[in-house]
Amino acid sequence: MQKSLFIIIISLCLNAEAQSSALSVADSLYSHGNYSKAIEAYKSLDNQEGGYVKIARSYIALGNFDAALTNYEKAAEVSPENALLKFEYAKFLTNQKKYQLASKLFNDLIYLDYKNPNYHYEMGVVLEKMNDSTSYNRFYSAYNLDDTHQKAIFKLAKHHLIKRHHDVSHRYIDKGLESYANNVELVNLKAQNYYYQNYYRKAITWFEELLELGESSEFIHEKLSICYAEYSEFEKAIEHRKKLLEFNPNDLTSMYVIGSYYEKLNDFENAELYISNYLDKKDVQLHHEYRLLGTIYNRQKNYEAAIKAFQKALKENPSDMFSEFYIIRTKDEYYADIDSKIKLYEDFLKKHQNDTPFKVMAVQRLAQLRDEKFLKDD
Repeated sequence: MQKSLFIIIISLCLNAEAQSSALSVADSLYSHGNYSKAIEAYKSLDNQEGGYVKIARSYIALGNFDAALTNYEKAAEVSPENALLKFEYAKFLTNQKKYQLASKLFNDLIYLDYKNPNYHYEMGVVLEKMNDSTSYNRFYSAYNLDDTHQKAIFKLAKHHLIKRHHDVSHRYIDKGLESYANNVELVNLKAQNYYYQNYYRKAITWFEELLELGESSEFIHEKLSICYAEYSEFEKAIEHRKKLLEFNPNDLTSMYVIGSYYEKLNDFENAELYISNYLDKKDVQLHHEYRLLGTIYNRQKNYEAAIKAFQKALKENPSDMFSEFYIIRTKDEYYADIDSKIKLYEDFLKKHQNDTPFKVMAVQRLAQLRDEKFLKDD
């Protein structure tokens, strides 16, 4: 009897040792990225209580999410009280957009341990995905349980930014930055808050901080360009607009804006370059743009090119009174013959007998030209 019992005990020990060895092999295969072999090894184990979870993780690594889901379900059936398993399973369900089941599991976890901030946060994420406004309450609960919870702080700060509750948003951001000063998401929200408050100088500081942290995006450079332009710092505004063109070489808005900034700097050569490039690529009504190009040519005293640009603007929009009048003004500068100039203004006033924004200027200039002609003839 004792001999038989001894044999049984030895057999159990040897089997346990074999199972432990098999598990170690499977874990090693998983850790080295040999996921298919690891799955085979896990499936060969007698005790599948922990095996199903590891098989699920292996299938996730292989991108087979249906098989992963099946094994998480089996794991949950085998260990229904395992909170770690339930949390991992619920997060997987969230990633797979199975929000109803995920919310049920997170509710169960919150019931088991209400003081765990991550349960509240993840529940908030699920509710947010479901467009449930109570998600804010879960994020707030997570923050109350842990006021250094960076993800919850971001959600709360973003919520108040969207609502334009800037002071509240700033308070949450500042709290988060106390414990993690280089949190890129919070620094980004800080910059946006100041930008939408029209505090452009402060916004510049925080957008530049993002660049220092290695962030670079079209959004950041666009907002920095706008902020610098507000203070007439057009060189820096141009610098950041050009960064936008590195992201998107066909960004027509940036081409036009850069051209307009160069015009303000009296750099007419570059202004012409960017506005012309913009016009070449744009295929909608362009009278504003051709008008600006004509103004740039005028500033360079290139009157012939200016006339052609204003004529194109008028062709794009025949009711563009500005371009029509500036064709006359440019020809006034370009032509030498006084009679020809006088006729230009007479025809303009005859065509536009009602008051126009340019009638007074036309009448005044016509009077000057007639005086010049009288003195010349005399």
